[in-house]
Amino acid sequence: MKSLAIDTSNQILTVSLGDDDQIMGSHLLAIKKNHSLSLMPTVDQLMKECGVTPQELGQIVIAKGPGSYTGLRIGVTTAKTLAWTLGIELTAVSSLAVLAGNVTDFPGYIVPIFNARRKNVYTGIYQWRENQLVNVAEDRHTSLADWLQKLKKETEKIIFVGEDCAFFATEFQHLPANIKVCEDSVRNTINGLTLLNLAKQTKKIDKIKEFIPNYLKLVEAEEKWLESHESLEKKYVKKI
Repeated sequence: MKSLAIDTSNQILTVSLGDDDQIMGSHLLAIKKNHSLSLMPTVDQLMKECGVTPQELGQIVIAKGPGSYTGLRIGVTTAKTLAWTLGIELTAVSSLAVLAGNVTDFPGYIVPIFNARRKNVYTGIYQWRENQLVNVAEDRHTSLADWLQKLKKETEKIIFVGEDCAFFATEFQHLPANIKVCEDSVRNTINGLTLLNLAKQTKKIDKIKEFIPNYLKLVEAEEKWLESHESLEKKYVKKI
């Protein structure tokens, strides 16, 4: 079965085509450009290069987040539209799992990191068990300081992975001996082949129209709206 995989969850845009266990082609764009302008032209170009028509696709695979709010909306909306229009399967994989899945030869805990700004991160814990990538601790939005405090209590070997680890070089100084940071640029970059492979161990989305990204965190505008309305509600209740 031919599958089209899309990841727009962060700055890097990845589009890949696979046919069962074979990768047919992949495009990776790391330039600072709006994914809404780049995604469909990239999909179209890759399909033409690989000689694949939309009607030959059997599955769309999407990185569902967490990550960039705008990037996720663009990618998921496009993936849903393609899957619904073509009448084919839609499979969604954690964006953090895609990053963790790059580290195939580490026996301990794999901890992917996305910068969520203000010293916060999107992260989780993964581990390979019997050739399956297992989610040991669920994906979350948390402060890096709290996360490090938790991980330093672990006795298991741990590796941080992701390009965004570079943002926290200071925080990653003086780590315990069982914790290290991946320095391999290839493994630290989102990989379309990993996304395609992880889709094989993931259930398809049953209700495509109802599927939404895994944001984990509200955008700043929504947070401020809720804060302002919560304060007004408290003020009103107090008066009553």
